Amino acid sequence: MRDLLGVDDPALLLRTAIGIVVLVAAAMGLLRLGGVRLGAQPVIAVGRAILQLGLASVILSGALTLPWTVVAVLAFMLTMASATSAGRLAALDGGRSAAALAVVAGAVISVGAVFALGMMPHTARDVIAIGGIVTGNAMTAATLSGRQFCTLASHRSGEVEAWWALGATSPIAFADVGRHAVRDALVPNLDQTRSSGVVTLPGAFIGALAGGASPVEAARFQVVVLVAILFAQVISALVVTRRLARSGRLPLSEDD
Repeated sequence: MRDLLGVDDPALLLRTAIGIVVLVAAAMGLLRLGGVRLGAQPVIAVGRAILQLGLASVILSGALTLPWTVVAVLAFMLTMASATSAGRLAALDGGRSAAALAVVAGAVISVGAVFALGMMPHTARDVIAIGGIVTGNAMTAATLSGRQFCTLASHRSGEVEAWWALGATSPIAFADVGRHAVRDALVPNLDQTRSSGVVTLPGAFIGALAGGASPVEAARFQVVVLVAILFAQVISALVVTRRLARSGRLPLSEDD
């Protein structure tokens, strides 16, 4: 059974499956009681996560034994992350291209810097681990900064139009909106970084410990991850807001 499923304890796998069903059902029930309308999105999200992580485990089994496939795996991650963020910003003028460029730039530059500086060993396992974590967070920053840019631009439309009336270019008219959008997008990660080891024990730290690393090495790995995420998110958020600021019209709010 272990050879078939790749797990040591099939009973644990069954209990996990039951627990997932119970927790998702409970979350859906609480949303309904709270009057929050998300439809089947939580169920779909968890279902996709299960399928995608299952597929990823199969792909990574090959990637970790065949290092040349690492590039293909990272390219696939970047493609999916870019597509996800682009879909979230599709309603914005130039939103799709801005999101895709931001995710790729943030992830590639940050991951490249980590390995160029010798902060992590050049192994397939480490490249995929750092690449996957950083890419996902670059996607989050691109989406959050883009959506916040839209919200702030709509709320401060009078200010933007006043700049245009004075003859300012769009990058100047949207400059303050972009700065606030970047700041707001970075706050969640900054809070997570600031509270690491005190309020929370981050996943990379726990994962490294579970993998047999010493506490010191696990802490070193987690700090590298946090810094790489910060660098990637700064790049992604700046790229998105700078690209969106080139638009010659105000973005539509989500209510329009």
